[in-house]
This record gives sequence, structure tokens and C-alpha cells, in this order.
Amino acid sequence: MTDYDEEQKNELEAIESIYPDSFTVFSEKPTSFTITVTSDAGENEETVEVTLKFTYVEKYPDEPPLCEIISLENLEDSYTEDILMLLKEQAEENLGMVMIFTLVTAVQEKLNEIIDQIKSRREEEKQRKEREAEEAEKRAFQGTVVTIENFLSWKAKFEQEMAELKKKGQKEEEQSGKVKLTGKQLFETDHNLDTSDIQFLEDSGNSVEVDESLFQDMDDLDLDEDDPDFNPLDLCSDED
Repeated sequence: MTDYDEEQKNELEAIESIYPDSFTVFSEKPTSFTITVTSDAGENEETVEVTLKFTYVEKYPDEPPLCEIISLENLEDSYTEDILMLLKEQAEENLGMVMIFTLVTAVQEKLNEIIDQIKSRREEEKQRKEREAEEAEKRAFQGTVVTIENFLSWKAKFEQEMAELKKKGQKEEEQSGKVKLTGKQLFETDHNLDTSDIQFLEDSGNSVEVDESLFQDMDDLDLDEDDPDFNPLDLCSDED
């Protein structure tokens, strides 16, 4: 017949010697005690810590002890369920044997894994920020990549802006009365231009003689007087 009290007493003495700085008796009947479990030092000597409470039941170790979490240090509450589940699994696997040391060791390994995960997440976050900074610098250096789509969009916008500027300029000229006239319009608005060249020659003492045989009948000529570049004097030069 198993002497449960004797097994519990012997384990308690062994646990106290193994964890002298973190072992605390909580009560004697039922036997209950706490053990603070600390991970190995991580980055910047950072550690995580959990305080466990174990309570012997009457038939321990043939039945699992009661396990609780009293406090967490540098750990999110979300880890509580994971640690309790780990304790339950380990207790079921070790039924019939004293198991407190085994349970504490399993929790400490779990905390070491958590420290490694925290370090890994921080490293990934650091690398992500570095990549984003490099990509932002690269985009700033390269500028916008020209594609058919954005070129056509730019071209349409440019042509629209130029058309608006031209329209605005024409409107300002009309309002200021400085509209540029064609040659035909100049002659129609100022009849002094009809004789200006002849008058210039007379004033200079030179007489003007016109050989009418050099000219065709004006009715036989195919003239486009609406052409802004039309100049009657050009007809004379063509006959030379």
C-alpha cells in the first residue's frame, strides 16, 4: 500500500533544497506551496517569470496535484492558458511518480522558448523596418517608372493645360486690343498701305514706271486672297 504522506513529505524536502530561493510553503493542510520559475536571460538580460502554486491531493502522486498560476512577470496574460495546458499534460504523463520537479522543468523550458520567440519577433520587426526604409530610399532615387498608361495620362493632361493657356492668351489679347491681324486684314483696315511703297519711292526722288505687259489679266489668275500669306507683288517676281 502506497504511503502518500511519506512520498509527499520526501518530495517537499527535495524541492525545497533544489529551489531554496524561489520555494515558499503556502499551507500545510492541505500541503500547498509556490515556486517561482524564471527563464534564462534573453536580449538585454531580459527574463520572463511565472509563479506556480501546487497543492497535493490525498492520493498524490497517483493523482495529479492542483496547479495554479499566481503571477506573471514580463508575460502577456495570453500565455496563462498555454502554461496551464502544459502542466496538465505533463502531470497525466507522470502519474504514479512524484512530478513537481518535472513540471517546473517543463515550464522553465517553455519560458525559454517564449524568450526566443520575443527575440525573434523583435529581430523580424527590425529587419522589416530596415527593408521598408531601403525600399523608400530606392523609390525616392529611381522616381516614378514611366509606363504607357501614366505617359498617356500625363500627355492628355499636358495638352489640356496647353490648350487652356492658349485660350487664355487669346482672350487677354482680345481684351487688350492687341489682336494680331493677317496681311489682308491690315490692308482692309488701313487703306494708306495701298500706296505706301509708291509714296516712299516718290519721296525719295525716284519715279515709278509700270510695264503693264508684265501682268496677266487679274481675272485669269487663280488667286486665293483669303490666304494670309498672299502678296500681289510676288506675281511680278514670278514673271522675271
